[in-house]
Amino acid sequence: MPSPALPADRSNPQAVTSGDGLAGPAPRPSSPAKISATKILARQAARESAARTYARHLPIVPVRAQGSWITGADGRDYLDCLSGAGTLALGHNHPAVVAAIRAVLDSGAPLHVLDLATPVKDDFTSALLEVLPADLAADCRVHFAGPTGADAVEAAVKLARTATGRRGVFAFTGAYHGMTAGALALTGANAVRDPAGAGDAYLTRLPFPHPYRCPFGLGGTLGESASATYVRTLLSDPHSGTAIPAAAVVEPVQGEGGVVPAPDAWLRALRATTAEYGVPLIADEVQTGFGRTGALFGVDHAGVVPDIMVLSKAVGGGLPLAVVVYRAGLDRWSEGAHTGTFRGDQLAMAAGAATIRQIVAEGLAERAAMLGDRLIGRLTGYQARHTLLGQIRGRGLMLGMEIVDPTGEPDALGALPAAPATARRLRAELLARGVLAELGGRHGAVLRLLPPLTLGDDEADHLLSVLELALDTVSEQTSRRDVRDLEVAGV
Repeated sequence: MPSPALPADRSNPQAVTSGDGLAGPAPRPSSPAKISATKILARQAARESAARTYARHLPIVPVRAQGSWITGADGRDYLDCLSGAGTLALGHNHPAVVAAIRAVLDSGAPLHVLDLATPVKDDFTSALLEVLPADLAADCRVHFAGPTGADAVEAAVKLARTATGRRGVFAFTGAYHGMTAGALALTGANAVRDPAGAGDAYLTRLPFPHPYRCPFGLGGTLGESASATYVRTLLSDPHSGTAIPAAAVVEPVQGEGGVVPAPDAWLRALRATTAEYGVPLIADEVQTGFGRTGALFGVDHAGVVPDIMVLSKAVGGGLPLAVVVYRAGLDRWSEGAHTGTFRGDQLAMAAGAATIRQIVAEGLAERAAMLGDRLIGRLTGYQARHTLLGQIRGRGLMLGMEIVDPTGEPDALGALPAAPATARRLRAELLARGVLAELGGRHGAVLRLLPPLTLGDDEADHLLSVLELALDTVSEQTSRRDVRDLEVAGV
């Protein structure tokens, strides 16, 4: 896979302080426009809310971007392993996406039309229907939500409740479904739910199988089986105290929850159980959709077809867009039941259609599977030398590295305590060496990698090399700190 030439000075960890107080990328002379990154960052801190996230941990000012690379106002090039939280399937400024956007702008077509029909929208829905699971595409409806995944999740749950006449919803531990009230109620992270008072009296929280931190303390297929059996028991036992719900909502891979793939057999069992009891299954494919996991959709790995599919991020080709696709038999809501001012973004639809077709034409889902296996293999090999790596997991180019405390007390299954401070040091060290990555999972101790699907072989090699150097540095720092702690304790 061709990729832009790797920039020189791409892994030189010289001194600039990051948001973690550690060494960051060394500055170069400012760009020709004389942009001051320091002043822009200072104004952002003074003007924007305390809720900002990425800007705290990755204090750079992007001024240009192409493919997998971002150029900052400091003159440095950064390998982007965030991709807009998975939004940029084709990377930055892909020629096909730029051409599609430019064609709409040059045509004089309206940019905002609410939900009116346009040739651009018609082309987008045609491209979308061509790649959906065949059983769903054969008889489905497409609803354009407000242009966020959270709003699409809200729409999906509202649809299921309307269609079934029921109120309850099943959601899972570790889940992330968005920041609006209804989506946040489904989300598992207490740190964001509790301050907002987010909750749903009709919600039932179910244990999601975790390959490293099994909620049942069983591990492996035993834990998966226990989770699947628990769901079935709730629905089949007349004394479970749980009514048949309006829907069950699941992510094929939990992203913000720490890159935890739903086991194929478990997802098939969930589909079978929900189908048996007439419970619509909602697949939240906001981050997993369109090749990210090494298949066009995350559910494809298990051969599962949901009743409702929520799509955003990559579906808009880098621009805001969100849709809900569902079986036609569920289309029972009334006119105006779920509307939004910005659900007719023509530029996003043009960019999305171009992105979908490019993913298929270039075989990027298959390439993500191949490259992801290669990266997981190499990263797993690093565990032998770096005991701070508790587990490497993921699918395709949706990867996670669980960072642990090797000196901590393991649980009954051998899982070590999370090490969020070490994870933050690793993120900062990667930034220092010109790689953008973020954290997620329990305690923020999972380093997440979401590079563009167009990541080249040379770029993957570069990423692995930088990761190894960063791990070496952080492991050495951790080892020195452990020795100092022992000395202070008089051991």
